[in-house]
Amino acid sequence: MALLDRNGVYGAQRFSVAAREHGVRPIIGAELSMEDDSVLPVLVENRAGYKNLCELLTQAHLRSEKGKCAVLWNELPQFAEGLVAFFRRDAVSKLDCFKQSSFKEDIRFLIDVFGRENVFVEIQRHFVRGEEQINRHLVDLARAHRLSILATNGVQYAKPYGREVLDVFTCIREHIHLDVAGKLLTQNAERHLKSDREMQELFRDLPEAIENTMRLAERLTFSLENLGYEFPDFPVPAGHSMESFLRTIVWFGAQQRYAAVSAKVKRQLEEELTLISKLGFSGYFLIVWDIINFCREHNIMVQGRGSAANSAVCYCLGITPVDPVSNNLVFERFLNESRKGWPDIDLDLPSGDRREAAIQEIYRRYGKHGAAMTANVISYRGRSAAREIGKALNFSTSILDRFSHLFANGDFPHTLDLQSQIEQAGLPKSHPRMPAFIRLYQAIYGLPRHLGQHSGGMIICQNKLSSFVPLENASMPGRVVAQWDKDDCEDLGIVKVDLLGLGMMSVMQDALELCRQRERPNRPGLDLAHIPKDDEKTFEIMQHADTIGVFQIESRAQMATLPRMKPKCFYDVVIEVAIIRPGPIQGDMVHPYLNRRAGKESVTYFDERLKPVLERTLGVPLFQEQMLKIAMIMADFSGNEAEELRRALSFHRSEERMNKVSVKLRTAMERKGVAPDKIDKIIQSISSFALYGFPESHAISFAILAYGSAYLKVHRAPEFYASLLNNQPMGFYTPATIVKDAQRHGVKVKPVCVKKSDWRCTVIDDNTFRLGFCVVNGFRKEHGEEIVRERLATASPSGGGQFDSLEDFKRRVSLSKEELRTLAELGALNCFADHRRAAMWKVEETLHDDLVGTPRCGVRSAQRADPTSPLLRMTMPERVRADYETMNLTAGPHPMKLLRERLPHIWRAIDLSKAKHGAIVQIAGNVICRQRPGTAKGFVFVSLEDETGVSNAIVDPDLFERFRLLITEEDFLIIEGEVQNSDNVVLIKTREIRPLAHDELVGSESHDFR
Repeated sequence: MALLDRNGVYGAQRFSVAAREHGVRPIIGAELSMEDDSVLPVLVENRAGYKNLCELLTQAHLRSEKGKCAVLWNELPQFAEGLVAFFRRDAVSKLDCFKQSSFKEDIRFLIDVFGRENVFVEIQRHFVRGEEQINRHLVDLARAHRLSILATNGVQYAKPYGREVLDVFTCIREHIHLDVAGKLLTQNAERHLKSDREMQELFRDLPEAIENTMRLAERLTFSLENLGYEFPDFPVPAGHSMESFLRTIVWFGAQQRYAAVSAKVKRQLEEELTLISKLGFSGYFLIVWDIINFCREHNIMVQGRGSAANSAVCYCLGITPVDPVSNNLVFERFLNESRKGWPDIDLDLPSGDRREAAIQEIYRRYGKHGAAMTANVISYRGRSAAREIGKALNFSTSILDRFSHLFANGDFPHTLDLQSQIEQAGLPKSHPRMPAFIRLYQAIYGLPRHLGQHSGGMIICQNKLSSFVPLENASMPGRVVAQWDKDDCEDLGIVKVDLLGLGMMSVMQDALELCRQRERPNRPGLDLAHIPKDDEKTFEIMQHADTIGVFQIESRAQMATLPRMKPKCFYDVVIEVAIIRPGPIQGDMVHPYLNRRAGKESVTYFDERLKPVLERTLGVPLFQEQMLKIAMIMADFSGNEAEELRRALSFHRSEERMNKVSVKLRTAMERKGVAPDKIDKIIQSISSFALYGFPESHAISFAILAYGSAYLKVHRAPEFYASLLNNQPMGFYTPATIVKDAQRHGVKVKPVCVKKSDWRCTVIDDNTFRLGFCVVNGFRKEHGEEIVRERLATASPSGGGQFDSLEDFKRRVSLSKEELRTLAELGALNCFADHRRAAMWKVEETLHDDLVGTPRCGVRSAQRADPTSPLLRMTMPERVRADYETMNLTAGPHPMKLLRERLPHIWRAIDLSKAKHGAIVQIAGNVICRQRPGTAKGFVFVSLEDETGVSNAIVDPDLFERFRLLITEEDFLIIEGEVQNSDNVVLIKTREIRPLAHDELVGSESHDFR
């Protein structure tokens, strides 16, 4: 079977794996879009042909914008070796009619380019009108030029019913619906896979066409299994090999990292270096070390994460801040002798320009054809599949919008099936197109939608990467993307280095730089390495779940755990980061750990031999590394077998693999004489980690940022909050909630002002920061920077220095009328007027120059009067509404504060800790979060913010279905329910929900179902 993607080999790797699993020999090829809009199919015969196809496609893609590609006819000769070309009726659009001269010219060109033995005339039979006339001409043409005819079926779907899906995709591509698609749709369902018997019957008058197909298939022996990929060598100083240079810098790093290099450290480093050298990975470690050095030299905060934190070599190279020796981490989790692929090192970088600088440096070093981002295959999910099918079936826009709202941002299969959801959207069960909608939805769900780029995975190559996989332009300028995703690349041995953009890294770097800028003798600057790890106040805010804005431990579930966990040391933060994950939750490990920690349950172990492994987690396995150690101790698993278990624990596509390893583990423990009840407990614990396992090395890396961000929130609050706002969007909370949290912590937030604000939020003093133009909706960065530039400029003939009037401001800064209106409405022009509406009135004035010339230095013409605004001042509710409409936040009072006197029976969030367990109360506020975790069995968690804080409610599945549209659509809610007060964690078990409607209420957006 051959797969020919249009202008690429996008599906080639997955196709090859699936074909081999089913005993089918895969053949690689592509359909080339030619410059005259024709399509030329080619198949790969050998390694040279595959290389030529990849380079031809890369050349065509890189000269075109994303989504477009055209191969030039005159560049085919350069890349023809090893390729087989097909000539067919729809392959050459120049043939508007069957003129023999046109046929001869094109056939001769293909024969000259590819060679007679590599050109075939393709014929297909789909029982459509006029087809046989075309085929007769093609057969005559083949015989006249001594070419072989080839029978194919032009397959576009596997089974006949796939035609429906193809028609929907045609409508999506052409932006039409089925009622008007007409001849754009296929005429029948014949383009499905047919058996050899069916094909022989179909071409019984041309048996040679079938024989030629078989013979060609035997010729095409190329396989993707041995691409010959090589990772780049690292240039080392004279007299060194890569192995010796790596050893030199690792031992130098060890002396810097450790006060004294112990025997344990020496033994670990020696074992790792020996294995790295044996596996030929020295160059990889050196290149990652070099990237780290580049980042540090260019003031880009960087932290290695992932399984690299299990390696002492990575620690000594400065790749990771985690010491695996003192933390007793398992090196086999990162690298062992049996590992087939390359080790995985993730580098966390500040998102935005700083991360982009590191990415562009790699492109610069390895060239446009030597490095690329890996792709990301975006698939159809509930909402996207339903909307596209609905458009194709010509459903009304109102139904599609209502359906999207019902879906919110997640698929809800727990309590409401698809048919019921579409019924609630307004399509009756009896609608004649309902069965088609359900059928098509089930067929399309999970199919590829489009090709995006991975969040940070980069692949590089010793020679041309474009010899192994076609490259194409991304939609983002300066980015090149490979046509395969990270899993395809890993399966083929292509090395990926993850340069991941982490919003909190940007916040931390910005906040620490602000601290250094404000450094004083009694208040020294900070950096991440020197933040005290035993700060009492930092642990105190964690214990009280006061963690809005703090990395990793700010979610509702984390906040519900923190008061029970009561972190007292850094390793407690590591556990907190890891414990709220699907693995520990589904394995029922969270409650046993918390109960043991609280002294409600005694600490026990599966086996006393596991005490050193599980002691730090009170006998409860929480990490992948612990699972590997359990297998190595209880079943004598080798490093090879531990790697097999690791892959099963993290391989998200195969339960079969996990079951296979579990059987092996059980057999080994039985052979060793482990008691059956212990075996069952160990297998159950390990199985719960399948698909959801979380490594301790990840948790430690994340905990460093979690603790650091909490420390900044406590001790450098203005810098922390300003940096959070400067790096939106990120995290769990909107800017509106971040501002209110800052104010609740006593931080003063100054409003936007054209005389004082910069583009970014700025720190004024130890207790105050000012909002920047970056928080203004739709305000362009270049205009914000222009305001600052003009304001700071020295006086000149064209004006300069601080603005002395609104006319001066309007004259010197090129803002649109809409931008001026926005600035006036939010109060940023109050420095020129008595109040916001006065500024709005003045903005509408037309600025006229005098006839002689333009007034200089901002001095107004004496003839121009300053008319008093006839508009009244905005009331406080109006100002708050204007703030939310222009910035989605307010530095004024919370909207709920404006209504508090009218809601005497509504409990404030700050008072809920005094509510009795089991009492019935009402809470109200702005909905800032709606969550429905996959582990919650259909329960929905809703967070409401008022002027004092955040209250949380839980909604059971049946109640959610009753109030689904209300819960997902209303910005403000009143919720009545029963108080559940446990270990200082208060949750309202919902009984009734109603909207809190009022003209004065405008709120922020919500973090929903993500």
